[in-house]
Amino acid sequence: MAGIKALVGLSFTGAIGLTFLLLSCALDQYGVYWPFFVLIFYVLCPIPHFIAKRVSDDGDSGSNVYRELAYFLTSGIVVSAFGLPMVLAHVSVIQWGACGLVLAGNTVIFLTILGFFLVFGGGDDFSWEQW
Repeated sequence: MAGIKALVGLSFTGAIGLTFLLLSCALDQYGVYWPFFVLIFYVLCPIPHFIAKRVSDDGDSGSNVYRELAYFLTSGIVVSAFGLPMVLAHVSVIQWGACGLVLAGNTVIFLTILGFFLVFGGGDDFSWEQW
């Protein structure tokens, strides 16, 4: 039952993050849909972790090359997701208010993705693989 509550909570926070992103595009004073390109980063973020988990051995070594590379690539994706709206606002493609809403949405979405991996990524009897 705790897993279901965690899944519902993560779904709720994900919906809040996507609401911030949608507001940055759909409000009348902003009116452009360039911030939706951040969705690409949301999709790309967990992919290095999944590949590293699939390729690496299941040993409990302190450091794993694949895991470290996945952390590096994931951090690059996350930094790019925060940088894109700032660059778009700097060149006046979007307004700074829309940039703030995208950054708030990014924070909520990436914390939701992190929470998903913390809750369902462990090797105990309840993991994300059964979903």
